[in-house]
Amino acid sequence: MKNIKLYFLILSLLLTVSIRAQQTKAAQVADKNSDYDIQDSIMIPTRDGILLSAMMARKKNDSTPKSAILQYTIYVRDKGRDLKNIKESVDKGYTGIIVYARGKRFGTGEINPYENESNDVYDAIDWISKQKWCDGRVAMYGGSYNGFTQWAACKKMHPALKTIVPAVANRPGMGLPMENNVFINPNYEWAFYVGNNKFLDTVAGNNRQRFRGMQFKWWETGVAYKKLDSIDGEPNRWFQKWISHPSFDSYWQKMAPYQTDFSQINIPVLAFDGYYNDSQNSSLYYLKELQKYSPKTPFYLVIGPYGHFGTQIGGETVINDYKVDPVSLIDIKKITYQWFDYILKNGPKPEILKDKINYEVMGANEWKSAPTFEKMHNEYLTFYLTSVASKDFRLADSKKPKKQEFLTQEVDFADRETSNNNYYPSPIIRKEVNANDGYFFITEPLTKPLIVNGSFLGEIKLSINKKDLDLGVTLYEVTPNGEYFHLSYYIGRASYAKNIEKRQLLEPNKIETIAFTNTHFVSKQLNKGSRILIALNVNKNPFSQLNYGTGKDVSDETIKDTQEPLKIKWYNDSFVKVPVLR
Repeated sequence: MKNIKLYFLILSLLLTVSIRAQQTKAAQVADKNSDYDIQDSIMIPTRDGILLSAMMARKKNDSTPKSAILQYTIYVRDKGRDLKNIKESVDKGYTGIIVYARGKRFGTGEINPYENESNDVYDAIDWISKQKWCDGRVAMYGGSYNGFTQWAACKKMHPALKTIVPAVANRPGMGLPMENNVFINPNYEWAFYVGNNKFLDTVAGNNRQRFRGMQFKWWETGVAYKKLDSIDGEPNRWFQKWISHPSFDSYWQKMAPYQTDFSQINIPVLAFDGYYNDSQNSSLYYLKELQKYSPKTPFYLVIGPYGHFGTQIGGETVINDYKVDPVSLIDIKKITYQWFDYILKNGPKPEILKDKINYEVMGANEWKSAPTFEKMHNEYLTFYLTSVASKDFRLADSKKPKKQEFLTQEVDFADRETSNNNYYPSPIIRKEVNANDGYFFITEPLTKPLIVNGSFLGEIKLSINKKDLDLGVTLYEVTPNGEYFHLSYYIGRASYAKNIEKRQLLEPNKIETIAFTNTHFVSKQLNKGSRILIALNVNKNPFSQLNYGTGKDVSDETIKDTQEPLKIKWYNDSFVKVPVLR
């Protein structure tokens, strides 16, 4: 077995060397007719002896040192695309460089997403800052994983790093691969996509049928969540590692700034995000913690009706069947380089940055700004989730009920004929909701227009016959014409509501309070006559872990743990607070 492994290792190294030689030769040929000096086979050493593969571009025959614009990525895409990006930096008067995560492209080491970036990015910045073509200053930009690597670089600040411009930045353990301690499935196949080889496994990454089939087979058979890769037929070591850390423990904490780590961040930050970005909790977490621990550090946010990929291109005219306001579409690349000029060349600040938080109000077709997250709104509307009937729903009342009452619900996890998936906003506007899916609470019609502005929060009072559950809360606007506009949602594990680092099981049949704040941020103009609808349920679908409530590790639970349905009492002093700007 050892000889076989050695054979494949040598074969892999030989293949890498061959590809590297071919690409380098091709680059040299193309370089003769180019205005750029391109080095496509740079190897950057790290503190533990790993070599990181990189490409650099600068103007040919220009020996003047310039600030370096760095993208640090795990995605080894088409070389032409990466060259185009770094050439853009050159055209803007900078040196352009892209560095690939350890194990990727021509680099050495094992591919382990997230785990080594805080040290590796630091070492890459250190190396870049000392090159003759760099003036000692480095700036970073990029989205998703490339956004995460920028924050990872801030785990320990290198003095050469002068600014970061992250878009829809990931925060491992917080938003993905788990959200509020609930593991969600999209990152399962992503691990194969980025981890199977030195480039990208597009065959696995694009095989939607394979992984959807795996999810539904797991759902139908009721085997343990940790058996997903057994169902798929291919071991997934990254998934197994992730689910072995259901708490936000030191494994996750060391990957990026955490708590007081933010106090050392003293460089200006410009971030981009979207209301319908799946990993929004990750991205905004960084800014909220920076505001908390380093209030003097200048940061700016530009956010609008964008998804994860749409944010990175400045928005799309239609997202999840919703036609966005025209004013929301922006030239994100132009703003990014205006920002670099502002920080590195004393240029003017980008015009869109009126204040720290810059957001597009859906339905109003206008941008607004605020100095902090808290000052986006001037009031919270509090709605109690009562047992009083209101048309097809229950009443969400602004007055606290005088007498404590409760609604009862049973969730049979052995029943795989019914499921819920209200959380995901697709489509954003729908004609109806499934009234049998948990409980729905509706407000009285608004007497005046207002803007829902920020992240909602709340407290759910409940008692259950088990030790845990995964809670879901979704907010809609019900328009006067009867359409349901998806505003925001929360999904989270009750046993981690008090402390994401330590699980605290519920006591069966005792009234417990589940407080939550980590919900999705939104800005939407609500008109007179609209109502707010609040959906309350228990997460039960094929797209994330199933928490059967036994108190065991949720990844170990199976359909055999469902002999008794989950029985819930939802108490009417539960409430949701919606931030609004009048």
